[in-house]
Amino acid sequence: MEGWQRAFVLHSRPFSETSLLLDLFSENEGRVRVLAKGARSRRSQLKGALQPFTPLLVRWSGRGEVKTLRNAEAVSLALPLSGITLYCGLYVNELVSRVLQPESPFQELFFDYLNCLQALASTHGKPEPALRRFELALLGHLGYGVDFLHCAGSGEPISDDMTYSYREERGFTASLVVNQRSFTGRELHALCEREFPDADTLRAAKRFTRIALKPYLGGKPLKSQELFRQFIPKKKPEQADE
Repeated sequence: MEGWQRAFVLHSRPFSETSLLLDLFSENEGRVRVLAKGARSRRSQLKGALQPFTPLLVRWSGRGEVKTLRNAEAVSLALPLSGITLYCGLYVNELVSRVLQPESPFQELFFDYLNCLQALASTHGKPEPALRRFELALLGHLGYGVDFLHCAGSGEPISDDMTYSYREERGFTASLVVNQRSFTGRELHALCEREFPDADTLRAAKRFTRIALKPYLGGKPLKSQELFRQFIPKKKPEQADE
């Protein structure tokens, strides 16, 4: 299987009358853009396989910004995402597309991505924990290092009962001020362990990942979040959302 590697389609769009332009997330080379010639034609055997959330084996060639897809095979059926989990999967795909530089290897992140999709496909409750774990993994692989366990001001271990204020490039400092950048020590321990036992820790994780991801995303809104708000019924205030 020389030259083959595992991959997922992050995004696709028509190119000419019969082809597709694909953004792939590959195991060995990260995000790669490829042209799938003839993939939209009636006789193409690739039409059904080149869909998001379908595990693939792929090969491509070329040295430019856009490669040429040579072969693609579906390893299994697409992961069964629907309703809210489908929108969550689209959100994860858009995050990877927006944040990762082209052709930069992120092998460990590839498996974090796979684990996230599998968790979304098998979830019987809320999908938010899987999203928060993936966002934290993504930040870690991007080099966004944060010490959740020590006060940046004193160096003392975080205390569950204390409140800490977050500042980029510095960390968490004990503070009496309570605002959107304030976190309890209990919430910071949950972030460190990537385990969210209740709604409070989930909401705190969402607040933190939004703050931390903002520099990577810039001012342009995520299309998947706009779709989520448009098509998913508005939730009650006590419920967490994407």
